[in-house]
Amino acid sequence: MSEFVMESCKVNEDGHLTVAGVDTVSLAKEYGTPLMVMDENKIRQVCRIYKKAMIENFGENALPLFASKALSFKGIYRIMAEEGLGSDAVSSGEIYTAKEAGFDVSRMVFHGNNKTDEDIRFAMESGVGRFVVDNIEELEAINRIAGQIGIKQKIQIRITPGIDPHTHKAISTGKIDSKFGNAIATGQAEEITLKALDTPNVELTGFHCHIGSQIFETEPFISAAEIMIEYIADIKKKTGFSAFELNLGGGFGVRYVKEHPYFDYSAAIKTIADKMKNSAKQHGVKMPVIMMEPGRSIVASAGLTLYTVGSVKQIPDFKNYISVDGGMADNPRYALYQSQYEIKIANKINAKSDFVCSIAGRCCESGDLLAENITLPKAERGDILAVLVTGAYNYSMASNYNRLGRPAIVMIKDGKPYIAVRRETLKDLVAYDM
Repeated sequence: MSEFVMESCKVNEDGHLTVAGVDTVSLAKEYGTPLMVMDENKIRQVCRIYKKAMIENFGENALPLFASKALSFKGIYRIMAEEGLGSDAVSSGEIYTAKEAGFDVSRMVFHGNNKTDEDIRFAMESGVGRFVVDNIEELEAINRIAGQIGIKQKIQIRITPGIDPHTHKAISTGKIDSKFGNAIATGQAEEITLKALDTPNVELTGFHCHIGSQIFETEPFISAAEIMIEYIADIKKKTGFSAFELNLGGGFGVRYVKEHPYFDYSAAIKTIADKMKNSAKQHGVKMPVIMMEPGRSIVASAGLTLYTVGSVKQIPDFKNYISVDGGMADNPRYALYQSQYEIKIANKINAKSDFVCSIAGRCCESGDLLAENITLPKAERGDILAVLVTGAYNYSMASNYNRLGRPAIVMIKDGKPYIAVRRETLKDLVAYDM
């Protein structure tokens, strides 16, 4: 078992933190900081775990779809294509990025609770395979635009199963009270399903549900899956329509800190599949083709972020701060969710940890923090601080707040680093100013 939450991390003979066999202190020196570092081999390993488990338990047509909102840049779509995964998108920008990478967008599903007419048209003209329809207004817009283009668009309807998993309320999406989807309990799911079946320019292929994120128990997923099988059976009984696709969304948890449990994705998929097969048999329906949408669980634990320490502030009898050259502009998750991380001084891994401190970012905001009240070795200006498990929802949520450039992404493949996304420059920051 690794002494770090990231299996890719080790300690070398210099007492430095390494990732995928490469010295992080050397990476910081060569590429600058803040710097996102991703282990490509780890990403591929998790992709293969999902693909193997889904095919073994759900059949050869089962398809994992990378939830690209977790991390979207051209290189990630190339990896997904090479590993045989599909993808989902939540914007025209993600679709365009995938197309630019040469990704086959017919293996993509398009999400969003407020797709604009421009989004819908762009996705259709790009050849996106499935739309996950969130509401009746969207269904009507898809029908209208598909008619204008002269196609019949395949769709899945997003269903709210009424599951409230044990997760942060901001990332829980399966409850009845959610901006996403159509609740079974209120009758809205049946209403939009019946309308879709009577809509000429769409082809209803099945249903979609997603109950939330960062969930470590299988029971909420089993409950949601069984509810969806029951819903499929109910619709078949009432209309004769038998859904041949069911998209179960994502949400499997990731270990950010040692207190978080290990979660076996393969075992969870097998357990869910076994329960679903029993439920389908009980309700007299054929098992649909299953899709899942892992995002965080594919890329989070493959990435870390490196920063350079600028100052150490000690307030006697109050608090200590270590300030770094990044913060909420490249990682807003602590400010939003108080997200926990394992944090190390990369060049002092073997030093005694006896300095209780908070990690402060460089933005002009009191809330710009990456952690509070953690224990590290005493730092000094020029030290390299590493925040582990930042591969998901860090770069994708990064901003130019305070006119800061977004960091570079360096990928490591077979021990060799390469730039996957270059660092934004000052010139980039004014590129759109008139």
